[in-house]
Amino acid sequence: MNNHPLEIILARHFADNLSLAAFITNEEGDLIFYNESAEEILGKRYEETGPMPLLSWASIFKPTDSEGVELPPEKLPLVKTLEHRKPAHGSFWIESLLGEKYFLFVSSFPIIGRNDTFLGAMAIFWKEEDG
Repeated sequence: MNNHPLEIILARHFADNLSLAAFITNEEGDLIFYNESAEEILGKRYEETGPMPLLSWASIFKPTDSEGVELPPEKLPLVKTLEHRKPAHGSFWIESLLGEKYFLFVSSFPIIGRNDTFLGAMAIFWKEEDG
């Protein structure tokens, strides 16, 4: 995180202190951090997976709609935020890396730096029973 802009470093600090799960991406969509609450849902620690390109993280957890139809990356809220640089919200099923299925609610928003510079995005998500 040392080579990232201050706003990304602060976003990571914020995510580290949230009780809700959180993802942070850079401006290209590469996953550069997820917090401990996300680790519990996803089934692996961030230190084990490390950074992931968009096409990897958008498919590794096998997101599907309520009928079990696989969701393409562009249907995921975080990808919508990356593409349009606007907040997005949605819900879908995922399969953790341990094979557990969860219905998630996801809200994402862009991380905008000084001079309106787009730096990446953050998604906060929670399981259905977390209410």
